[in-house]
Amino acid sequence: MRQTRRQFLGATAAFSAAAIAPHRLMAQASGFAPITARTAAVQLAPEGYAKTDIWGYDGAMPGPTIRVQQGARVQREFVNALPQASSVHWHGIRIANAMDGVSGLTQDAVAPGDTFEYDFVVPDAGTYWFHAHNRSFEQVARGLHGALIVEEPVAVDVDRDEVLVVDDWLLNPETAQLDPDFEAAHDRSHAGRSGNFIVTNGDYEFSTDVKKGDRLRLRLINAANARIFVLSLAGLDGWAMAYDGMPLAQPEKIEGDFPLAPGQRVDLFVDVTAEVGESAYVLRTLDGQNMPQATFPVTAASTGSMRGAPDALPANTIAEIGDLADARSLILNMEGGAMGQLEAAILDGERRTFRQLADANQFWAFNGVIGMTDTPLATLARGETVRLTIKNDTAFPHAIHLHGMHFREVAQDGQLGPMRDTLLSIGGQSNEIAFVADNPGKWLLHCHMLTHAASGMMTWVDVA
Repeated sequence: MRQTRRQFLGATAAFSAAAIAPHRLMAQASGFAPITARTAAVQLAPEGYAKTDIWGYDGAMPGPTIRVQQGARVQREFVNALPQASSVHWHGIRIANAMDGVSGLTQDAVAPGDTFEYDFVVPDAGTYWFHAHNRSFEQVARGLHGALIVEEPVAVDVDRDEVLVVDDWLLNPETAQLDPDFEAAHDRSHAGRSGNFIVTNGDYEFSTDVKKGDRLRLRLINAANARIFVLSLAGLDGWAMAYDGMPLAQPEKIEGDFPLAPGQRVDLFVDVTAEVGESAYVLRTLDGQNMPQATFPVTAASTGSMRGAPDALPANTIAEIGDLADARSLILNMEGGAMGQLEAAILDGERRTFRQLADANQFWAFNGVIGMTDTPLATLARGETVRLTIKNDTAFPHAIHLHGMHFREVAQDGQLGPMRDTLLSIGGQSNEIAFVADNPGKWLLHCHMLTHAASGMMTWVDVA
């Protein structure tokens, strides 16, 4: 029997450290490399502040980067050394459904002291990531995420390959500890849990030396709970090469700002144009000001010549969207939140007023329903083409993530946008996406502002 919404969100449980030791031995004996979710203390805030208590994969923040070749098999023994049940979602990978890591939908949450074997093949080259998917609004905010990089069979023409995980943390400015109110009603009903301490790869002053004339591949991953990063380049001449792991048919020149919503990734090729002795930057715009998100001091000049515009990355083999005239049409109407128009919705099978929903700390609805249900949004035939209209009848942006498959946005003129797995939907607007339901299983569809997902914005589709 499928779990209820409350079961889906999970519950805390007692933890015994002694129970972990035999599971570590089992992981090593099976040949699967262990990846352990555990508590740790890291120097997140500047020196002079106390270390911050986090939850991290192998105690690191972000977790260890996993790099594999396209077509390789990933085998990891997840060891849960946390005081809560957890699971691991491999975000953006077109994966076998049983390996998707969604507690309550594709697997049971892994109890404290227990393990789970993840075993899957990565079909697509690109930039992906992994993160907790039980109580993810809390566990991701505590640090449970890491990069998964799938490399092309043939090396691409760059001098350096840099993974940049951008994130924010909500810290007590006196103690440098995480704000413990992960279920704050204001965060749930407004823009989500937004941090006051912004980092790249866990470093608030991320910096790495480069040479003038070098071509860098920057793999940007937004692991924040709710923050939309608005980024730009300085001292770097750049092109967008892939979105959400999927290469563009033609590289897009970076001109001005570009957004990166929670869950989204972008691969950039950038040429260092800043002079020796200066610095190049990835900048973020915050309150109308540009601030360094990543700094690249230029310490020398490259011995090679400047390259021209890059060629496109090799395309991934994925089902293309054909004629949309006969596609299955679905609607996802998003309602609720502060300043919204939601008067009532179905919660746990009962129709309740917005006041009753707010008392239950639930604020958002998909098609008039709050949270996970036993019935999917749609049951789809394998290979069926789908057009999904997403109506954002709220006052806030939402990052809508589809598990297991990729989609293209359909413009008003019918043109198809780049392949993605996470869509930034702006309040008061509508978007249409199209995808081929070619991956069988139960696939989650939710807002990646994770407090929004926890307070109503989750549904699923069943591909037969």
